[in-house]
Amino acid sequence: MEQPRTEVAVDAPRGWDRAVVTMPVLAFLSLIGGQLPSYTTRANVYTICLGGSMVWLGLSGRVRRPLLAPLGPGTAWWLLPIGIFGVFEGSTFLLGTPEYPTFSRLADPLLEDELVRSAAYFAWLTTFWALVRR
Repeated sequence: MEQPRTEVAVDAPRGWDRAVVTMPVLAFLSLIGGQLPSYTTRANVYTICLGGSMVWLGLSGRVRRPLLAPLGPGTAWWLLPIGIFGVFEGSTFLLGTPEYPTFSRLADPLLEDELVRSAAYFAWLTTFWALVRR
């Protein structure tokens, strides 16, 4: 007896969920974020609101795309440098001494320019958007 085929229907991409639409929106949002001075309440609230809305979109499943291929075993090796970076950044933040500055303090001279800060913000937004869609 023949088994019934189970097919998973993949939704067609929404009109707004294309790179032609999302990249200019992310660029506009990063230009706004790049104009805000570092370590201010406005900048922190803006970043938390953008990050929170992306987390909400990711958890709701509205923007998820199916994976083309499963992640390979080498993917776990990326967790090691990320973990080491997190431990190092957290420990230097907790120490708070000038001898051991955090990476964010080391990047401050580069991020003083609003255009560079907007470009870094855009890189952060596009990376986070790619993670949200997985």
